[in-house]
Amino acid sequence: MTQVWRDWGDVLTATAVGLPMVALLVAVLAGLRRDAPTRRAAWWRSVAEVGAVAGTLPWVWMILTPRDAPRELDLVPLRDLAGLLTGAPAAVVVQVVGNLLVFAALGFFAPVRVPALAGAGRLFLLGAAGSVLVESAQYALDLGRVTSVDDVLLNAAGAALAGLLSRPWWATRRTVPARATVPAGCERPTGNHAST
Repeated sequence: MTQVWRDWGDVLTATAVGLPMVALLVAVLAGLRRDAPTRRAAWWRSVAEVGAVAGTLPWVWMILTPRDAPRELDLVPLRDLAGLLTGAPAAVVVQVVGNLLVFAALGFFAPVRVPALAGAGRLFLLGAAGSVLVESAQYALDLGRVTSVDDVLLNAAGAALAGLLSRPWWATRRTVPARATVPAGCERPTGNHAST
């Protein structure tokens, strides 16, 4: 825990200090929103929008913090994870749980706000796309970090799993296409009728 605080104390402090601002932003957006059918919907939309961004930015900040090390690139799936499992248990927890949480807020809130993103597969792809962008930036900016396909897989899995946690809020909003109805008297004849 001391190592986590030493590495990310500034991010954790800024996040804690920013929470009241996040709450205020949600309230302001909900108050200004005119496109929502109800006040409750205005609040949900505002919470989802702000939550997705505010819950993701601290993690991206951590990932893009430079380190005094050479950059590395690992494109072999599961190799990083296998190597990690031979290390200290605390490092495994920090790495795996941390990577699962990077896009968890986005995965949790995105389908609440954008029904088209509802579904574990779509959220996995959304998390993977965000992760590829961040991992590419790590490598391109030479931040002294490991750019790994395993991080992409864990980030994407975290987005999908978090989305499943929010399923009670977005599953009820999914629209089911209505069956077309035919007015009475306009039904198409069935069976073998000879035309006259």
